[in-house]
Formats: sequence, C-alpha cells, structure tokens
Amino acid sequence: MSTQSIEVPVIATVVGGHIGRLDDFKGGVESIIRLYPNYPVETLQGIEEFSHLQVTWFFNFGSPDDVALHARSPRDNPAWPATGTFVHHNHRRPARLATSFPRLLRVEGHDLYVTDLDADDGTLVVDLVAAFKEMLPRGPVSQPSWPSEMLEDYWRDASER
Repeated sequence: MSTQSIEVPVIATVVGGHIGRLDDFKGGVESIIRLYPNYPVETLQGIEEFSHLQVTWFFNFGSPDDVALHARSPRDNPAWPATGTFVHHNHRRPARLATSFPRLLRVEGHDLYVTDLDADDGTLVVDLVAAFKEMLPRGPVSQPSWPSEMLEDYWRDASER
C-alpha cells in the first residue's frame, strides 16, 4: 500500500435532493442515502434511534483538475482573505471529500431518508455513521468573521431560492 493514497469503497449514493452544485439555500431539502445492496440491512440496525448522521461523501462531480493547492479568497470574493486549501470546505481539496450532518427522518430497507444533506443527487457516499454528541467538537468553536458572512444563506430553505 502506498503512503500517498488509500482506496476507499463507495457504500451508497445520494438519491434526489439538490441538483446543480449551488453554494447556498441547502436547507429543507429531503434526499435519500441509498446504501448499496451488497451491505446487509443489518448494518443499519439501531440507526433509526439517532436524530442525525455523520456522512462522508465524495465530490464526484468535480475533477482532480479542480484541486487548488494555493491560498485564495473564498468564493473568489476579494472582500474575504486569501486562505489555504485546507481552510476551504469545497471540492478543491486533494481528497475531494466532505462531511455533513443531515437529520435522519426514517429508514426503509437500504434507504435512509434525510434532510439538510448538502450533497447533490448522484453524489457518492464513502461512509456514514450515527452522530454521537460526544464525538462533536468539544469546547467553544472559534472562527474569523468571514465564514459566517459567506455562509449566511447556506442553510436557508431551498424554497426561498
């Protein structure tokens, strides 16, 4: 095995939800995380007792050519400071992975119905797990002001678009 890369299986696909890779208005949209049939339904046993999932997904609609290994202004807005690749939450990072915490609505067989998953229809999911409060960040979370400015409309209801 190379220490430069790893192989990660795709375990599910996002069905429905967002279309068109838009930056904002990600709230209030329902989608399905469809676990591949080679994973027994038993792998989901007990997950319906949790309110949220931690989902790791792959920016498969992007390209390796999109990776940007330099500092740049978020969303190319010069009003925000140039920050490095590993500050940004987008497809321009080397592994092209994202983590989301959608609310779990219900489970039907291999389908996990969720809301507030900010991945597009057809997105490949590489991992999911029940969200434990104890595994979320401990202590106060701090950040500069620009992420709050940039993401002011991120979780606004998609119907307001």
